[in-house]
Amino acid sequence: MVATLGRTRLGGNGCGMKPRMIDCPKPQTRSELRVRAAAAPLPRRSAWLFALFRGYARRYLRHHFHAVRVSRAGPAPDLLSGPLVVVANHPSWWDPLVGLVLTEFMHERRIHYCPIDVNGLTQYPFLERLGFFGVEVGTTRGSLAFLRQSQAILSRPESVLWITPQGEFVDPRERPVCLKQGIGHLAYRLSAATIVPMALEYPFWNDRCPEALARFGEPITITARRSETPQFWTNRIGRALEKTQDQLAEEARRRDPAAFLTVVGGTSGVGGIYDMWRRLRSAIRGELFHPEHRIAREPPPDLDRLPPGG
Repeated sequence: MVATLGRTRLGGNGCGMKPRMIDCPKPQTRSELRVRAAAAPLPRRSAWLFALFRGYARRYLRHHFHAVRVSRAGPAPDLLSGPLVVVANHPSWWDPLVGLVLTEFMHERRIHYCPIDVNGLTQYPFLERLGFFGVEVGTTRGSLAFLRQSQAILSRPESVLWITPQGEFVDPRERPVCLKQGIGHLAYRLSAATIVPMALEYPFWNDRCPEALARFGEPITITARRSETPQFWTNRIGRALEKTQDQLAEEARRRDPAAFLTVVGGTSGVGGIYDMWRRLRSAIRGELFHPEHRIAREPPPDLDRLPPGG
């Protein structure tokens, strides 16, 4: 979801990484940065196309997962005000589609944006109408453009920016959680916003199809009066994301659907001759057929959803 940023030396951050150079501009005063960001144009987003594609994503996920679930224990992001930055880990190709569906957990007036490699946006230009904006990966120019575009987006209180700052696919159980420096530089430049860590993973439980699990973590509030460095913010956000991933991993190990809200009820059962025989046997016995390999005691999906619009 996000481009690699920064022209700074990585290393000494407890991640066991060799030092290497990544493009990132030198920090400036926040007033100078806000003036430059104000000139950046916003993506040409279409609300009706976004809603249409989100409906398509729901149907697509329903066919490939047993369920899409969100932890009940995590804080509800719909209660937060002002611009938000959702910082997620990046375990799978499915992450953008799951994130798209999870926008339902926020107020309908929220406007969502997400960075993407500029080459991908060139190949699929309709993505800009969904809120994606292109980033030139691995260059100083691309890093500056990303920071300015993100600041312009987050200057509006209804905006939500979704980012995966690991910069590549990473196993959800890998520790420590290491983030690219760009997220810290973005946090340093913001005068008012809230960072929301979000953990994702896709375990197999008791059915043929996997579960798509998510958990929102404790929000981090950014205010204008502070003296922290970009490295401080990178480390703090990384620790918050790692804590959220640990909490989700423990819930995933317990395999308890009742600990989650069911956002999308998906595919159940084994299929084929096996399920035909099970269905026939239930009919002969006068029992209700349950396609799940193991019947999970959980509320019906419709009762589990948050109200429309958060």
